[in-house]
Amino acid sequence: MAVIGHGAHPAVQTQPSVAGTLNSTALNHFGSLVMNLRTAVLPTLLLALTAAAAADLPKVPTEAIAQKKQLLFSDDFERAELGNAWGPVVPTYTLERGALKGTQTRVTAPAADGKPAVVGHAAVIGTDVPTKDSVVECRFRFAGATALSVEFDDRAYKGAHYGHICRVVMTQKDVTLRDERDGSMRNDIYAMANDAAHRDERAKLLKGRSATFPLKLESDTWHTLVLETVGDAMRATIDGKPVAFLKSSGIAHPTKSKIELGCAGKDGYFDDVKIWNAEPVATRTTRP
Repeated sequence: MAVIGHGAHPAVQTQPSVAGTLNSTALNHFGSLVMNLRTAVLPTLLLALTAAAAADLPKVPTEAIAQKKQLLFSDDFERAELGNAWGPVVPTYTLERGALKGTQTRVTAPAADGKPAVVGHAAVIGTDVPTKDSVVECRFRFAGATALSVEFDDRAYKGAHYGHICRVVMTQKDVTLRDERDGSMRNDIYAMANDAAHRDERAKLLKGRSATFPLKLESDTWHTLVLETVGDAMRATIDGKPVAFLKSSGIAHPTKSKIELGCAGKDGYFDDVKIWNAEPVATRTTRP
């Protein structure tokens, strides 16, 4: 006998039992089965979830929904000073190499040293170009920014927070269209945002007021956005490809008096901004 360790009772070395060998083999087979299931099932499950999410999204029209009419505004930013055409809403915007550069400088910070707490906010700049139905075109580039946006506001409208009407938000992984007048910025819905007791009610009220479409956008690359807004519909194309569509009542707000550009994070660029009056393609008449 061979003694293992110290103590009064010797232990006898024996061969592994048949049961132990079988249990080990079974565990190995089970582990292999689990890995095979993960390899086979997870991609299928992810595809199914993606397909289900896509099925809930509005169908994006392949053709334009708006016909350009009068060119109302154009800016290529080829100058040294920003001038009076644009008004800062939330800092900071500057001109850099013939483009408009946005950098979020209002970041969330707790109250300290006698100073009040700061709530972070994307950098925002706007121009007063009244529209109802329109086409907005611009180039944009991510250079560290987490999101870039183009939005319509009407400061005279008191039914929504700060007169927000609708917008498009672009990240490097998706594009979102939002009806804010009758959605997230409507006064009663906006007041529920931080109230857990109204979470379910708020979710029901927001149903159909926005739509997020997956899309990969490269950093440090110029992209071209065309945003059509006619009646209660918005359609976005990026680099010539239709990518997003939404129909919702707030989009039809008749007095979109201000167009604003937003940049969350550091940094984002806009260039070659153009704004046209528009009419729905369906109502266009053909002339001989």
